[in-house]
Amino acid sequence: MNRDTNVVYITKDGLKKIHEELDYLKTIKREELSVKLQKAISQGDLSENADYHAAKEEQAFVEGRIRDLEDSLRRAQVIEDNVPADRVSVGNKVTVVEEGYDDLETYHIVGPHEANPGNGRISNESPFGRALLGAKKGQTVKVETPGGQIRLTIKSIE
Repeated sequence: MNRDTNVVYITKDGLKKIHEELDYLKTIKREELSVKLQKAISQGDLSENADYHAAKEEQAFVEGRIRDLEDSLRRAQVIEDNVPADRVSVGNKVTVVEEGYDDLETYHIVGPHEANPGNGRISNESPFGRALLGAKKGQTVKVETPGGQIRLTIKSIE
């Protein structure tokens, strides 16, 4: 898979979730904020109106999120289900063992929108993801972590 930095890798399920969130933000959330703003404006003096300022901040956040999601959709490349398993690429599940330990850990390499390290889903843009990309079964890779460098040996690629 191409490691183009302009591409946002995503699964079919993740793409569906982005579309759902975008639809929610553009329809329901915008309407809710519009009502909040109208209510706050009707209270009078806007310079010291906490409700107004809070609603404006929330509106700015929502509009920024909409822009981010739309940008991601423009750059989205869906991860195919039949990703080759000879080298680690986005979409693969990789089982590794850290040097000095016996426990195997399995990571699913996904795009940043679907990353959830607590559930074993790591972004291709994370230090772990970048270190694993392109590696072969049996290869040892080095990963820079906040606690220092670690070495991972790849046991299997699915």
